[in-house]
Amino acid sequence: MVLRGFAKVISLLFHPLLMLTYMTVLLLVIQPFWFGVHRISDKIILLLAVFFSSFVIPGVAVLMMRFLGLVESMELRDKKERIGPYIVTGIFYLWLYINFRNDSGTPPVFSSFVLGSVIGLFLAFFINIFSKISAHAVGMGGLIGMFIILLGMDSLDPVLIHLGGGVVKTSVATLLLVTVLIAGMVGTSRLLLKAHEAIDLYGGYMVGLVAQLLAFRLLML
Repeated sequence: MVLRGFAKVISLLFHPLLMLTYMTVLLLVIQPFWFGVHRISDKIILLLAVFFSSFVIPGVAVLMMRFLGLVESMELRDKKERIGPYIVTGIFYLWLYINFRNDSGTPPVFSSFVLGSVIGLFLAFFINIFSKISAHAVGMGGLIGMFIILLGMDSLDPVLIHLGGGVVKTSVATLLLVTVLIAGMVGTSRLLLKAHEAIDLYGGYMVGLVAQLLAFRLLML
């Protein structure tokens, strides 16, 4: 029971709809100057826009589907139940990308990460028709992909994280390692909850990673 409870907490904390918000927070912490600011607090409006558009609104849409009887539970255990939520979420993610892409104040690398999330989501949608791919794994794979891309940018090291009155010095490689460990925890949690088979997780990690690399190649190279 304790392990299942822990697995549920991990699954909730690293819900796939939260990944884009986490990406935004991490990028603002690592390199706020790309956004034309000195600290993350200067971009609260951006964070709220991403959070509401990528998490709150799609979440409310799924909740409405639950009340209308279109899905049996918020966990969306059946792959057929995921079709509607994938479409609704995809629309909002695509809308976010178009807005950021057309905003001259948005750093291109951030637009690339948003596009990667869009690609990963739609790839998961199509794969879901044939197999119940793990959306949690897709999200974590995308986060890993982001750090792999950032790892290739030498100008980012060392990473200085401002916390209150102090500064924590780390590196992109360390953050990548921590993300990989968290991805392992998320995958293990999904297995403990019997939400997926191992193949669903491996496929999800690969889709999320490839989607980010593909988006970066399309926009940045």
